[in-house]
Amino acid sequence: MSLSNGLRRASPCLAVGLALAGVLAIGQARAADEDPHAHHHMMMAASADSGVQRSEASYEIPDLKLVRESGKSVSLRSEIDDGRPVYVNFIFTTCTTICPLSSQVFSQLQKKLGDDRDKVHLVSISIDPEMDTPARLRAYAARFHAAGEWTHYTGSFEASIAAQRAFNAYRGDKMNHTPLTLYRAAPGKPWVRLDGFATADQLLALYAPKAAGGT
Repeated sequence: MSLSNGLRRASPCLAVGLALAGVLAIGQARAADEDPHAHHHMMMAASADSGVQRSEASYEIPDLKLVRESGKSVSLRSEIDDGRPVYVNFIFTTCTTICPLSSQVFSQLQKKLGDDRDKVHLVSISIDPEMDTPARLRAYAARFHAAGEWTHYTGSFEASIAAQRAFNAYRGDKMNHTPLTLYRAAPGKPWVRLDGFATADQLLALYAPKAAGGT
């Protein structure tokens, strides 16, 4: 068989293959349009195999000033030590990888908390306070349907670094930050530290094991 004849015979299969590839690409694009967090879900699935590292630690909360997304200046220590269970993560609004996924998990956690939503404080602290004004944080919070007691904080550059250092979350640069969630059941209790992409169910299990297990 000549090379030209072989190519002619192979061309229908090649055409079908290219057509299927085109259909798949269109489908993926449509899925992304319908679900803006589709790539975050894929990241979560991809990270599942790597696991989450859990540890316990004691942290001294510094008495520094941060600014809520509402514009109100508050004490970080008072916000953390208000008597409620508290979850803490670190984000910045221009992040396109870790932060959207972490915020999506907090959004899912809020829904799973149900009637207990207002009994738990969710704290998201910006690690890019020079960019993240209260207005930008409000817009960011709205993207993830933050409600109830999920509060976003900014402040001075120095205050942000101090808050990160207090929780051993400072990595020198915002582009070097890693996925991290912290939980404490009440003031005086140890902190549970989850390094890695924890799921909403994993976070819920820290607060309500029976609810997370579905019993």
